Amino acid sequence: MGKLGFSSYQKCTAAIRMLAYGISGDLVDEYVRMSESTCLVSPYNFCRAVVAVFGPEYLRQQNAADTERLLATNAARGFPGMLGNIDCTRSGRIVHLLGRASSHNGINVLQRSPVFARLAEGHSLPVNFEINGHQYNKGYYLADGIYHQWLTFVKTISNPQGEKRKRFSQMQESARKDVERAFGVLQSRWGIVRNPALTWDEGKLWEVMTACVIIHNMIVEDGRDNNIFDQGLDFQGENVEPLHQEPATFEQFTQFQRELRDWHTHLDLQNDLVEHVWTHIGNQ
Repeated sequence: MGKLGFSSYQKCTAAIRMLAYGISGDLVDEYVRMSESTCLVSPYNFCRAVVAVFGPEYLRQQNAADTERLLATNAARGFPGMLGNIDCTRSGRIVHLLGRASSHNGINVLQRSPVFARLAEGHSLPVNFEINGHQYNKGYYLADGIYHQWLTFVKTISNPQGEKRKRFSQMQESARKDVERAFGVLQSRWGIVRNPALTWDEGKLWEVMTACVIIHNMIVEDGRDNNIFDQGLDFQGENVEPLHQEPATFEQFTQFQRELRDWHTHLDLQNDLVEHVWTHIGNQ
């Protein structure tokens, strides 16, 4: 027709409002002066572009600078050597919120996790730390009682006896709430995540959810960079490439599997953390 189409500002505005508020296309068509069909297509194109352009950076695996920052932050909270929290049931909850039936629990979702895959293959970044006079060379994640007694998991203590173990359980469960808080922030920031989207196909659901996570990571990074000096961390993480390693041989894989499943070391680490938390935090 020789006429200009809708501008990218209109389309991005419609897309972001639909993602942020979880509203349908017919609620923004008059606001942005576009047809409802165009409003419905805009979020898909927007999310696809976000994943393609920003996905390699904001969904990359953890690098050395990230690990150093996490270790420093968690050590200040009373958990030296801690890399984060494992709560794979949140992944199953995301699937449910996106309108798909899910029978996943923390164990079978864990088997599909790229984080767990790197741990199982021995490709996680090296972490060396000392607790209660004992040396450890593998970082760990806080987990709930459903997970195995493995070296890389530190679980809470069921029915703790004594003030030391009660204090440790309290601190472990409090720190483990970070996963739930992060998921709650994601839901509050993106209204489209809060409710099921039963009319979308699986590919579009994946694009929408992934784009929301990417933009959330952008916001977190921006806030972290603004406060990095207040936290007292020496972080130089810009443009740092993730660590790439060759696939493990069969002998290396089996050796690491034996080390990973060493429940004796798992209990030793837990006991050392009980003493560490009591010594450095106590009844505060």
